[in-house]
Amino acid sequence: MDQYGPATYGDRVADVYDDWYPGMDPTAECALPLAAAGVDVQGIDASPVIVEQMRAKPGGDVIPVTIGDMAEVPVDGEFSLVYVVFNTFFMLTSQEAQERCFRNVAAHLAPGGRFLVRTFVPDTSRIERGEHLSVRSAGLDAVHLDASVYNVLAQRVDATQIHITASGIRLVYTRLRYAYPPELDQMARQAGLEFESRWETFARDPYTDDSPFHVSVYRRPLT
Repeated sequence: MDQYGPATYGDRVADVYDDWYPGMDPTAECALPLAAAGVDVQGIDASPVIVEQMRAKPGGDVIPVTIGDMAEVPVDGEFSLVYVVFNTFFMLTSQEAQERCFRNVAAHLAPGGRFLVRTFVPDTSRIERGEHLSVRSAGLDAVHLDASVYNVLAQRVDATQIHITASGIRLVYTRLRYAYPPELDQMARQAGLEFESRWETFARDPYTDDSPFHVSVYRRPLT
């Protein structure tokens, strides 16, 4: 996987993303409704191919998107909200890159502005086993599998989605660097942000020890 880069996953999954992740499109679920409500929305993405998919959605052609590294936040100005959702933050594959993202987000937040991160909570039972194979769906004409291998010391997971149909096999690989909520809280503090709240879902279901996901909000102080 020496040719794996920031745009690899997006380029390879763009044409099937909506089918494989129904209800988990950050553009359709977050950006487009905000823009339709009159909120000034800007985006950052490493994959031109997935941005093209957004452009094809109603209203997607009016949202400006910068192609680049989200850890650098390569845009001008201050914002009242910056968000990274649906596990995308973990696509920054080193602790240093994740820390840099927090610092650069903090530098672009207006006083009182918020940084929202939504990711999965690492499943320790899977990590302890070192590998995991799960069935996402099984039907008459298709099977969708997830195969994952964990590197505990690097806090890295290498995962391949395997979609098998009568016409062939589709593979989409991704590399993630996972972190537990307390580590993200520490990154926020080092960047000068304050922890504000944590929920399991966007509907504000309580976050518990058994929550598989978390929505965490960090705030830039007013002074």
